Amino acid sequence: MAFIHNLLLILGRGIGQVMFQNNALSGLFMLIGICLNSWQMGILAVCGNIISTLTAYFSGYKHDDIKNGLYGFNGTLVGIAVGVFLQLSIGSLIMLVIASALSTWIAYFFSQQRLLPGFTAPFILAVWGMLGVCTWFIPNLLLVSDTIIDTTQNINYIQAFSLGIGQVMFQGNTILAGLFFLIGILANSPKDAFYTILGTLLPIPLAILLEVDAANLNAGLMGYNGVLCAIALGGTNWKSGVWAGCSVLLSTVLQILGMNMEITTLTAPFVMSVWIVMMIQRMIKK
Repeated sequence: MAFIHNLLLILGRGIGQVMFQNNALSGLFMLIGICLNSWQMGILAVCGNIISTLTAYFSGYKHDDIKNGLYGFNGTLVGIAVGVFLQLSIGSLIMLVIASALSTWIAYFFSQQRLLPGFTAPFILAVWGMLGVCTWFIPNLLLVSDTIIDTTQNINYIQAFSLGIGQVMFQGNTILAGLFFLIGILANSPKDAFYTILGTLLPIPLAILLEVDAANLNAGLMGYNGVLCAIALGGTNWKSGVWAGCSVLLSTVLQILGMNMEITTLTAPFVMSVWIVMMIQRMIKK
């Protein structure tokens, strides 16, 4: 029983760490949010989490890092991404195993250097690699999107707010997912909950100013990178809040540029903007 209890704690933290929450209860709320949107995605998230965590275990990586879910969160995102981009089949499940394991090895590479933290870069690189392989060699695995974006929509601020949080884990079909994510963060850190709210709201006026389609705003596509930026850089003093805000706005611009270039951005705008801000902070200190 103790083994199962510890395993569940590790898996819960692995989901919570997607949004920087080293707390199994936070991960449980987030998993509930995913399942409210799609139970299949919930299963895929857990599968990706388990595979990436086991990969770290059998690779002999640090027990404390595994225990704290640091090798589970990229795999969690990879698992959900399989459900978003690929037809569910034996082939896509094989891709899930390969990409989840790959995300762990990339995460270990980042942990071995001190220049820049990896954040979700292992997930991004693993999924880009997976999509590249599928595009070139097994295109029948890819889901064909036939969604027509309605550019006549008006901005729904509640939807844009909630989905801006939910889209951190590709949950864009129900506002409940984002609300459960926020509850999960609040259960662990009120400070991070505050920055989550800041990160999803701040991109809205900038996106309106830059004339982004209301449909993309309503889908939460402008906010999710900002959420991660705000939590990653937000501290307890006003300076950290300013840096977090700058990173949020930069990630919004990068997201808009990426979407205009038809790039599958994933969380790359978040990673790039935080890296840029961190490098600027280091230069100022020097």
